[in-house]
Amino acid sequence: MSKHIVYTARVEFGDCDPAGIVWYPNFFGWMDAASRHFFAECGVPRWEETTKTLGVIGTPLVDTKSRFVNTASYGDTLHIDVTVREWREKSFVQGYRVTRDDPQGETLILEAEDVRIFGGKRPDGRLRALPIPPEIRALCE
Repeated sequence: MSKHIVYTARVEFGDCDPAGIVWYPNFFGWMDAASRHFFAECGVPRWEETTKTLGVIGTPLVDTKSRFVNTASYGDTLHIDVTVREWREKSFVQGYRVTRDDPQGETLILEAEDVRIFGGKRPDGRLRALPIPPEIRALCE
């Protein structure tokens, strides 16, 4: 079972479209930040360090899907719950649940799922998927 980490994002005026709702690509930026925050909170060193020690340059995204349920607007504080839902040989599935606290309780904004790899470099500089580093997986479980 993977840990759950909550990343908080404050919606600013510039994050919204002319209708005053969050422009959807901004959610993907916040989820990407939440993904890195997840690993940092689990004790995984910065990617600059894992590049030196494990050859891991980061966790590039290879697939994503999302389901938008409610809108968010400027002034909202979003809570992004992130976890690893599934570990595979060379990829993992990271899940996100984005909510907002409202007077009537918690409101679900969106649910999303990413498939990511632990990326490394080939000798010619191209990206490649590395097997899941056991030491990183252990920190996250």
